[in-house]
Amino acid sequence: MVALAPEKQDFAILIADDEASSRETLKGIVEPLGFRTLLAPSAEIAIDIIRTTSIHLALLDLNMPRMTGLELLQLARQVVLGLPAILVTADASVRVMREAQRADVYSVIPKPVSRSVVIYTVTRALAQRYGQSGSAPSA
Repeated sequence: MVALAPEKQDFAILIADDEASSRETLKGIVEPLGFRTLLAPSAEIAIDIIRTTSIHLALLDLNMPRMTGLELLQLARQVVLGLPAILVTADASVRVMREAQRADVYSVIPKPVSRSVVIYTVTRALAQRYGQSGSAPSA
């Protein structure tokens, strides 16, 4: 696992999922590590958060009403260029993996999520995007 120094854990992670239990599970995994979490029960609310808050990583449910996680990511990247994203889905099919790869998604995590997989994937995505030091760019 890539360790982030405590003084460097100033990243904001958006968790967008229409299921409250999924949002809370992901929050319960990443928040104790020192990450700031912002929760969105819909893609529309997620876009509002992205427009008004500095976000460093997005954990997106693939299947949400009115807009998929991939569609949300496309809109989000119009606001935050190069925003790293991880899809979370119960449908980790080959088709979904290909769509995620085309959308430059960092990774796809299958539901139900594994705590260790989420921690590993989130820390690796942040390290890849922001450098091994783990320091977030100032907003």
